[in-house]
Amino acid sequence: MDEPQVRLGRLYLYSFSEDSSACPLVEIQRRDTSAILDMKWCHVPVAGHALLGVADAGGSIELLRLVGSENAPTLHLSSSCVLEEHCLALSLDWSTGSASRESDQPLKIVSSDSKGQLHLLQVEEAGLQATATWQAHRFEAWVAAFNYWQTEIVYSGGDDGLLKGWDTRTPGTPVFTSERHSMGVCSIQSSPHQEGILATGSYDEHVLLWDIRNMEQPFADMPTQGGVWRLKWHPSQHHVLLAACMHNGFTIFNCRKAVVRTQCCACA
Repeated sequence: MDEPQVRLGRLYLYSFSEDSSACPLVEIQRRDTSAILDMKWCHVPVAGHALLGVADAGGSIELLRLVGSENAPTLHLSSSCVLEEHCLALSLDWSTGSASRESDQPLKIVSSDSKGQLHLLQVEEAGLQATATWQAHRFEAWVAAFNYWQTEIVYSGGDDGLLKGWDTRTPGTPVFTSERHSMGVCSIQSSPHQEGILATGSYDEHVLLWDIRNMEQPFADMPTQGGVWRLKWHPSQHHVLLAACMHNGFTIFNCRKAVVRTQCCACA
């Protein structure tokens, strides 16, 4: 009873072929690990390789490098960093933002954990280096995400129902705190296509769209009929947003009218 709970997981790597209609997905590799709470590819190559970041139930952030030929690539552990003992690493995000965005800033990762903390990590040749940790929420910090256009700014959402903004140059004091969601905030994603647009999702079964110039009220409120666990903007169709819901499958939103309306109001 006194020993910490062990949560086991597995990472699967697949190849995808559009030419094979019968079975387009082929398993290449499986890797036993701690239970995985979040994972994201880095949008830019690192030292010539694709890099996958993984947040796991052991409280670690792992970086896995994709190596090998195009026909038979495999993931190998590149580096890891334990955020905190006896906690779960719940989310991670890369500071690269949009795939087309160029920056000479150091590559960073922001992560959140089950103790309500945020962690800022820097990717260096020697591995991951922790640069800052601060208490952000009273309960689980479900998500942390960069502003893709101002990467010194990060956002967080917690089980306390709060959405917060932070300046990583002075961590510890929030830039803003919003109570607009009525339950835990689980997903945040800055639009990689349009500067200033932020999407958030919550247990309260709503997706909210924000203009970061005015975080007092969202400019759009879209019900989902299911708590929102993940959000993802479409890579090329700028106004399309995908929501993964907890008990209602997936919902695809066309946000064009809402975004255009708020932009027109800003111009006026």
